[in-house]
Amino acid sequence: MSETELEEGLIAAAARFDRALARLETSTRDLAGRLQRQQRIEVDTQRLVHERARLATELDKTAARAKRLDDSAHEVSRRLVEAMETVRSVLQKAE
Repeated sequence: MSETELEEGLIAAAARFDRALARLETSTRDLAGRLQRQQRIEVDTQRLVHERARLATELDKTAARAKRLDDSAHEVSRRLVEAMETVRSVLQKAE
């Protein structure tokens, strides 16, 4: 091999090496970007999980309160019926 051919071979090898390094740098940047996005997704997912748990607890409390209100409404209705029957009974006796 002549010195010129050796030089051209080294230049070509250096160019291939530079291209390989550039591809590696690009891949590294892409990977870092994907990792950052993944981390953001994980943080967002954790926020959503906590929010869901909070909302589920709030829903349970609201459902329990609605049940108590419904039970109270039924009790009030029952007492009103009793009171109306008592009034009718008294009015019938008064006639």
